[in-house]
Amino acid sequence: MNARFIVSAALVAAAVIYQPAQAQQPEIQRTDLVKEDISVAGKEVVQVRVDFNPGAFAVNHRHPGEEVAYVLEGTLEYKLEGREALTLKAGETLFIPDGVVHSARNVGEGKASELATYIVTKNAKLLETVK
Repeated sequence: MNARFIVSAALVAAAVIYQPAQAQQPEIQRTDLVKEDISVAGKEVVQVRVDFNPGAFAVNHRHPGEEVAYVLEGTLEYKLEGREALTLKAGETLFIPDGVVHSARNVGEGKASELATYIVTKNAKLLETVK
């Protein structure tokens, strides 16, 4: 075999090995479920399923209204501005007041998911990241 063939074969092998890393799922996946006007002027309800891969972290952020988070599966740790960290398991809920900066992390062994329901200012950007 010549050197050119060996180098070509090595490059193809490296590309095949590298491919699964590129095909990985994002750490956090959001699935929009509902977005509807409500009877309060200027407000709407938005409901989203949020799936966290193991170790996934939702950076500090806030919303233009209230959020109720319901953990569907796994274990999530929430940190709300001015409060101690809170760890919730499937079936537990958390209320996050309007504008409060918070983060969430999957601290369990497997996937974690939450159902997030927001009552927010109509047509406002749902999520604002905060440093």
